[in-house]
Amino acid sequence: MGSPLRRPAADSSNRKTIAPDRQAIRVKLLSSSRDRSSITHRQIMNIFTDLLAAPAPKKSKSNSETDHTPALKNQRRRVEIKSKREIDIMRQSAKIVATVLKEISEKIEPGMTTADLDAYAEKRIREMGATPSFKGYYGFPASICASVNNEVVHGIPNGKKTIRTGDVVKIDTGAYYQGFHGDSCITLAVGEVSPEAAELMRVAEEALYKGIAQVKAGNYLMDIAGAIQDHVEAHGFSVVEEFTGHGVGRNLHEEPSVFNFRTREMPNVKLRAGMTLAIEPIVNAGSKHTRTLADKWTVVTVDNSLSAQYEHTVLVTQTGYEILTDRTKI
Repeated sequence: MGSPLRRPAADSSNRKTIAPDRQAIRVKLLSSSRDRSSITHRQIMNIFTDLLAAPAPKKSKSNSETDHTPALKNQRRRVEIKSKREIDIMRQSAKIVATVLKEISEKIEPGMTTADLDAYAEKRIREMGATPSFKGYYGFPASICASVNNEVVHGIPNGKKTIRTGDVVKIDTGAYYQGFHGDSCITLAVGEVSPEAAELMRVAEEALYKGIAQVKAGNYLMDIAGAIQDHVEAHGFSVVEEFTGHGVGRNLHEEPSVFNFRTREMPNVKLRAGMTLAIEPIVNAGSKHTRTLADKWTVVTVDNSLSAQYEHTVLVTQTGYEILTDRTKI
């Protein structure tokens, strides 16, 4: 699940462990070159922002569903290195996510609603002994994000949103199993899509694997970002900058922010074996800029262009990487 870009304070003596200053960060939502507005990091807490310092939300005694929502941990402000035992658990949570996404990719068809897909995902996640990571997360009401066509991220499933032939549907989901999260996203073509949509999807997925190919102990986040950005822009598409990948583990969103574009404003963290990263390029056919709808969750392209997103939970190893949410192994 995409995390809004978190820009750190300028003073950072230890760039590997620095956490963003809640007051210093500003997330820019650029609607056009003439209309540039910005909102503070604190103001967009409902779109998965400052997990580091946020208290766990209070549970509602009247809602049994909420009572099973994984509690937000008091995360330490540094990049966590997972132990062998923790990695083994994450392999299981990631496998649950991969299984659900593979099944949805085989199940989706015109006439279904995004709420149908959400109900199916939640049922399967729970059947496999896990809890949906997204449901109840800062009030998000569903187990998947279902973002269609020009919707970029965080689309809320809706019983009135019918899937049609030619749609480009992003399905992002997570599973919380024995204390750890897995997180992954796929973009699905419903029936025959336009040549532009097919090209966008191909390039976005290739960009994900270009980024993953740079993962190994000793490399840097900028190696991932550069590989993704170069591939996307070489094909005439744009990388969304307002949302990034992230660390994942005990919390759904952990340090570091895994950006998909070159920047000097974010810590260029050195990769170490045992880090677990959610790498997720978000690619638009037109402008890279986005806006958030009135529901305060659904993010769309400012120019109504198509958007595609792919994401894997990836383990950093000494010699390379392991894709924990690999659907080809299911």
